Amino acid sequence: MSLRPSLAVLVTATSLFTLPGLALSQSDDSGGLDPIVVTATLGPKTVGESLSSVTVIEKDDIRRQQPAEFRDLLRAQPGVNVVSDGSYGKTTSVFLRGAGSSGTVLLLDGIRLRSATAGIPPWQFLPPELMERVELVRGAKSSLYGADAVGGVIQAFTLEPEAGRQGWAELSGGSHETLETTAGVAGREGRSAFLAGGVYSDTEGTNLRAGGEDKGFRNAGGLAKVSHQFDQGGGAGVTVFQSEGNTEFEGGDTDFLIRAMGLYLEAVASDYWRTRIQFSESRDEQETFGSYPSVFNTLHRSARWENTLTAGVHEFVIGSEVMVDEVEGTSQFTEDSRTNSAIFGQARFNFGATDLMASARLDDNEAYGKEETGGIALGHQFDRAHRVRVSYATSFRAPTFNDLYLTVPFYTGNPNLEPEEGQMVEAGVSGRYDAWFWDIAVYQNDVEDLITYVSDPVTYEGTVENVESARIRGVELSSGFETVNWNVNAALTWADSENRDTGARLPRRAEKNLRLDVDRLFGQWSVGASFIAESDRYNDAANNSLLPGYGTVDVRAAWNFLPGWSASFKVDNVLDRRYATSLGNDSVTFEPFDYLAAGRTYMASVRYDFRQ
Repeated sequence: MSLRPSLAVLVTATSLFTLPGLALSQSDDSGGLDPIVVTATLGPKTVGESLSSVTVIEKDDIRRQQPAEFRDLLRAQPGVNVVSDGSYGKTTSVFLRGAGSSGTVLLLDGIRLRSATAGIPPWQFLPPELMERVELVRGAKSSLYGADAVGGVIQAFTLEPEAGRQGWAELSGGSHETLETTAGVAGREGRSAFLAGGVYSDTEGTNLRAGGEDKGFRNAGGLAKVSHQFDQGGGAGVTVFQSEGNTEFEGGDTDFLIRAMGLYLEAVASDYWRTRIQFSESRDEQETFGSYPSVFNTLHRSARWENTLTAGVHEFVIGSEVMVDEVEGTSQFTEDSRTNSAIFGQARFNFGATDLMASARLDDNEAYGKEETGGIALGHQFDRAHRVRVSYATSFRAPTFNDLYLTVPFYTGNPNLEPEEGQMVEAGVSGRYDAWFWDIAVYQNDVEDLITYVSDPVTYEGTVENVESARIRGVELSSGFETVNWNVNAALTWADSENRDTGARLPRRAEKNLRLDVDRLFGQWSVGASFIAESDRYNDAANNSLLPGYGTVDVRAAWNFLPGWSASFKVDNVLDRRYATSLGNDSVTFEPFDYLAAGRTYMASVRYDFRQ
C-alpha cells in the first residue's frame, strides 16, 4: 500500500492544519508555543529542540476536559489508539504509533509502571485528578529507556505544589450512581515543598455487553510528595503514589493495587557537571475472582544514575540503570525474577540553527541476553518559528514472564524467545508562533521477530514464537490555537499497520483518528466540546472480526461563581453511541460479544480552592 492515504485528502488536511500558522508567520516570528519537555531527551528541552514528535497535555487542559478516566486524555491524540473492554476501570491498552499494547512505556514521575506478567501498563487505574501534566513522546526511544519503548513513551507527572500554601476539595456525582471526592493540601516555603492529596470514586458502572448487567468500579488513589532544593543547585525528593480498589467484568471481578515510590537526589558537582540518581519501586498486584480465579503480582525495582556534562552549547549525558523484576501468583512460573543492567549515553550538538543528537544504550538481561539500541536525529531551525527534523532509531520489546515462563493447562512459555526488534525512520516539520502551532510527521517502523501465539491443531497445546514481522507507517498532523479566551487543539492521524507475513492489518489498530478540542472563556464562565472519531479496526490477527468506526461528542461547562469556588458540568457521548473497540468471549458458550463503551453520561461537581 502506498504511504499516502490519498493525495487529495493529505493536501487538504495539511492545508487545514498549516494555513493558520503560515498566515500568522507573515506577521509573527516569535517562536511562541514551544513548551519545555523532559521525556523526549535526558533533560529539559523545548519541543522543537527535542527533535521528536511530542504532544503535551497541560494542567489547564486536564481541568478543562474533566476526564472521567486517564484514557480519555489519550484517545485519538496524534499516533494514539486506545482500546478498552468497556468503561469505568476496565482493561485498557494503548497502541502508540501502531506498536503492540506492551510496546509503549508508561512513566509516572520517572517511575516505570507495568505488569511484568501481562506486559502492559495499568492505564485504567490512574486517577486523572492526581495528574498535573502528560507528555506523549512518539517514536522509538529504547536508546533512552530500554525495553518496550517501540512506539514511544508516555509520562504522567503528578500534582506539584505552588508557591505559598494551598488546598482543595471537590465533590462530584453523575450517571450510573457515580460519586467522587477529591481533596488535598500543598505548600512551598523557600526551597522546601510538600503535597498530600487523594481521590475516591465509586460507580455502579454500565453494562459491558448487550443485555448484560452493570459492572462497577471503585478506586481510592493517594499521592504524597516532599522535596527540597539545595542552595548550590540540585535537590532531593520523595514521591509515593497508590491506587487500589475493585473492578467488575463479565465473569468476575478483580481487586487491584498499583503503588509507585521514588526517591531522587540531584547535585551540581561543578559548572559543567550535574549528577542525578533515582531509586524507585512499583507494584502491580491483581487478584481475580469468578470463573477463572488467579493472582498475579509484579514487583519492579530500579536504580538509575544520570550525569549531564556541558561543553559550551554542547551537552552530553552518561548513565547506568539496574532493573529487577519479580513475579508471584497462583500460576506456575519456571523463573520468578530477572535482572536487567544497562549503560546509556546521549550527545547533543548545537551548530547555530542546526542541532544533532545521538544516543545509544546497551541492555544486558539475564533472561534474553544483550540488546543494543541507538538513535540519531538532525534538526534545522529556519527562523524562530519554523523547524524541520529527521531521525532514525532502533528499539526492542522484551518478552514478558508469561511469554517466557508461564505454565498453565494448554499453554507453556518459551524460554528461548528473542525480543522483538524495531527500526523507525521519521521526518517532520513544524511551525510555532505566539498563538498558533502546527506539526506534521511522517514515519515508518519495521518490526522483526514478532512474538506470536501458536498452537497444535490436534492437541491444542500452545506457546509463543518469534515467527512474524510487521511494517507500520503513517502520517500525523496536529495544530493548536491559544488566546486569552480561546483554546483549540486538533489532531489527525493516518496509519497503515501490516503483518508482512500474512498481509493482514495488525489487530486493534484503527487506520484513521481525528480529535478536536475547543474551549471558550466568557469571564467567569467557560464552555467547551471535544469531538473524537476513529475508523474501523479488526479485533483479531486473521482479520475476521471487524469492529466499525465511531464518533463521539462531549460537551462541558464551568463557572467560577465565588472567589475560590467553582462548579462544572459535563455530558460525555452526547449522541449516546454504544460503540466497541474490542471483543470478548462468553465464559460458557465461548460466543464473541462486543465490549460496549458507556452511552451518554453526565457528571457535575463543586470545587473549593484556597490559597495563602
